[in-house]
Amino acid sequence: MRGVRPILRDATLVVALSLLAAVVLNLLRTQPLPWYQTEAHQIMVPCPETLGEARAVPAADLPQDDPRLLLLDARSQSEFDAWHPAGAILATYDWLEPVAPQLIKNAAASGAREVVVLGDGGDPDCGELLARELAGKGLKNVGFVVGGAAALRSAREGGAR
Repeated sequence: MRGVRPILRDATLVVALSLLAAVVLNLLRTQPLPWYQTEAHQIMVPCPETLGEARAVPAADLPQDDPRLLLLDARSQSEFDAWHPAGAILATYDWLEPVAPQLIKNAAASGAREVVVLGDGGDPDCGELLARELAGKGLKNVGFVVGGAAALRSAREGGAR
């Protein structure tokens, strides 16, 4: 039992010195780290390091039959099967997985002058996130449809009347 007191004393000393060092070093930082979380973390979004800039494309501005346009659909297989524009390619976006290298290679090799991603229009929109990841991986001229598939369907069906 004699050995317990020195162990507790030493452990307390280590904890106290570590806490003091953390406080001092944090105060010396130009942008100190917060001591507690003040806003909710977004956990179902990709890491910001992988995201690039993607252009927002209004649904009414998306051409229907442009062979130089590659239209990717980031929604699920069932949503794609329910409705998708002619020529769209299914590229289901997985919130927890990085973009497949083959998708990037295929998009780059397609010869398209622009890649536009169609999502679900949610918040966050899977189409916008996929577009930003593709742009972050080096693809140029990448955009996403504002409002997703519902906005595009509405614009195309409204314009066909």
